[in-house]
Amino acid sequence: MDNLVRCGWCGSDPDYIRYHDQEWGRPVYDDQKLFEFLILEGAQAGLSWITILRRREAYRDAFADFDVQKVATFTAEDEERLMQNTGIIRNRLKIKSAAVNARLFIAVQQEFGSFSSYIWGFMPDRKPLINHFSNLSEVPARTEISDAISKDMKKRGFKFFGTTICYAHMQAMGMVNDHLTSCHCRTADA
Repeated sequence: MDNLVRCGWCGSDPDYIRYHDQEWGRPVYDDQKLFEFLILEGAQAGLSWITILRRREAYRDAFADFDVQKVATFTAEDEERLMQNTGIIRNRLKIKSAAVNARLFIAVQQEFGSFSSYIWGFMPDRKPLINHFSNLSEVPARTEISDAISKDMKKRGFKFFGTTICYAHMQAMGMVNDHLTSCHCRTADA
């Protein structure tokens, strides 16, 4: 293992380290990637992120490479097929929510031109918020912005997107950069 200083949550797990170093906190504007994070964050509800991260490829296979148009057409038969897939979390409500959320994601794209335009529109100046936390205990589980996004998405009918999941989504897609001030990614990005 290298001697780089990282945020403590990623520990020494190679999957976590790769995710931390290459993705977490880096701004994402691509709708397909945003949809991927939406599916994965919804699956993560009540579980640890590493549980989902280790199953990411299985999710990619199960959910049509995160193609929102394809997932939006999933039927009850697809739901049953996914309930038999041992590579993903076999929670019927989470599986069902993926197709519901896909259809709503498309509706948001139609209304705003892209899901990216919609979600980044909640950010001041549509730019990432770079926090300056020195300790993991300082990192919030939710903020006023995540409350507002979650409330709006729930009003639109999105499932498994409460304010805590929303804030994790914001961290994953780089709307907020919560790399600790001592983290090597902070030095590289800020």
